[in-house]
Amino acid sequence: MASVTTYDEDLLIKEQGYDDHFHEHHHGDKYQSGFITHYIFSMDHKIIAKQFLITGMFWALIGAAMSIIFRLQLGFPEESMTWLKPILGKWIVVNDAGIGTLAPEFYYALVTMHGTIIVFFVLTAGLSGTFSNLLIPLQIGARDMASPMLNMFSYWFFFLAGLVMFLSLFLSTGPFSGGWTAYPPLSALPQASSGSGAGMTMWIVSMVFFVVSVLLGGINYITTVLNLRTKGMTMWRMPLTIWAFFVTAILGLLSFPVLVSGLLLLTLDRSLGTSFYLSEIFVNGQALDFVGGSPILYQHLFWFLGHPEVYIIILPAMGLVSEVLSVHARKPIFGYKAMVYSILAIGFLSFIVWAHHMFMSGVNPFISNFFVIFTLIIAVPSAVKVFNWITTLYGGNIRFTSAMLFAIGFVSMFISGGLTGIFLGNSAIDIQMHDTYFVVAHFHIVMGIAAFFGMFAGIYNWFPKMYGRFMNETLGRIHFWGTMIGAYAIFWPMHYLGMAGVPRRYYKFDSFDTFSHFADMNKFITIAAIIVFALQVLFVINFFYSIWYGKKMTTKNPWGATTLEWTTPINAGHGNWEGNIPTVHRWAYDYGKDGNEFIPQYVPLGENEEESH
Repeated sequence: MASVTTYDEDLLIKEQGYDDHFHEHHHGDKYQSGFITHYIFSMDHKIIAKQFLITGMFWALIGAAMSIIFRLQLGFPEESMTWLKPILGKWIVVNDAGIGTLAPEFYYALVTMHGTIIVFFVLTAGLSGTFSNLLIPLQIGARDMASPMLNMFSYWFFFLAGLVMFLSLFLSTGPFSGGWTAYPPLSALPQASSGSGAGMTMWIVSMVFFVVSVLLGGINYITTVLNLRTKGMTMWRMPLTIWAFFVTAILGLLSFPVLVSGLLLLTLDRSLGTSFYLSEIFVNGQALDFVGGSPILYQHLFWFLGHPEVYIIILPAMGLVSEVLSVHARKPIFGYKAMVYSILAIGFLSFIVWAHHMFMSGVNPFISNFFVIFTLIIAVPSAVKVFNWITTLYGGNIRFTSAMLFAIGFVSMFISGGLTGIFLGNSAIDIQMHDTYFVVAHFHIVMGIAAFFGMFAGIYNWFPKMYGRFMNETLGRIHFWGTMIGAYAIFWPMHYLGMAGVPRRYYKFDSFDTFSHFADMNKFITIAAIIVFALQVLFVINFFYSIWYGKKMTTKNPWGATTLEWTTPINAGHGNWEGNIPTVHRWAYDYGKDGNEFIPQYVPLGENEEESH
């Protein structure tokens, strides 16, 4: 290891930053301001980040528990589920022999709610809401977000969206059951299924509240990054985390309103008899009056959000992983500018590939070719990032902390999940794979598990910054290895199921001779899912135990990082820095330079030193 120079933190005091008026007016003791003001209706970005994180963790447990219930149905269709009747009530159907099975309509409701909750409430709000709030002001040198009040409203609209969705689970007709993509006609006709009535209405209301939350947050993140950077913090000195959050916010601002427009037209079809998405529909042999609409229009509107949404989920994880890999490999990130350009390229290309979800919808084959080409092109900036992550690790003095293990695990998941995307991006192959378990395996690994790994890397790494304590490393390693092995045990077999033509969303397969011989594989997948779920419960226990009883931080910068968040007090108040905000003189990745293990961003360049990049 290179010799370590300990920089005199008086440099922070000597640097001329922004004035301290914010601190004087806003840094109040939490006991003086009151528990409710400080912890519930807080305008401090650090508290709001914790609110997003803990709410997201609640939803993650709910969404994962739903997947365990429907996996039990798939893995053990012959076993009685009567023991779940006290929880699920009439959704467990008991036959004359006393054997209880999941009601088919509730199976589809669980699948729908699982997708909606994990994609939007956990991996969008929980991931981006947490770390954009926590790190943007701290890493660019700002007292808070541009509008702390809008930031608070952003969380509460998210909370309200979650509350409405949660209450829909208790409707007598059940929650919405037409799939998380809410395709018409199931979503457009209240009489189409039990979940298409009030459950669908609450789903729409919840999603509109959620979009308001995303827009309020996104406006804040973009404005803060553009206008509130400290002296010397140019765009090319920002950490990759900030670049990722910045582009993610832009994607959300441009794409989520399109979903609202699609849901507005859907509501008009449901309530006022319009025909935007419906035409020549028969229900129970009765012809309805809808003429002239097209469900394909809804698909275009949904996937114009839906594909950027994939990158709204994965880009923040990419940013977190880039930072964690560099810090714990004790090496500068390889190809910083290439990483920034690849983030920008992914953001741009994500808007022109949406119809690769629609190869089976009857779109013109020439149009399909256009989307195939750009779908394959978007693999290029992703490959640039993978190459740079691996090169950053190569030859590094790696510290295998829990955060680093999850960051390396992210790279593994992103490679293995991304490679299967090349198959699905080709329309000729996708027509065979469409709506099979191959698709389920692909997007769960590349978007679901990989994003969760990025989130876990971020939580383990910045937990000391949030709570002034460390999470238990032994439990963290158990959590990593169990989740890593378990995730592959769940989703790799699904690729083979998909190649064999096993369709997704089916309630059970035991009545199909074609698929019945996959019963043992389904049992294996279900057992692996239960074990992985148990490990996430272990993580939650570790998280909350460590808040109060974890090992205390004794230094401001325990990881030896270069970025500004590690210059604030261990338990920073609202306003972050007690004195002036430090001035930035260098990029965010000066590790192993000039005989120093690391050089913080506030340290001025030496006389003959050139800024790295």
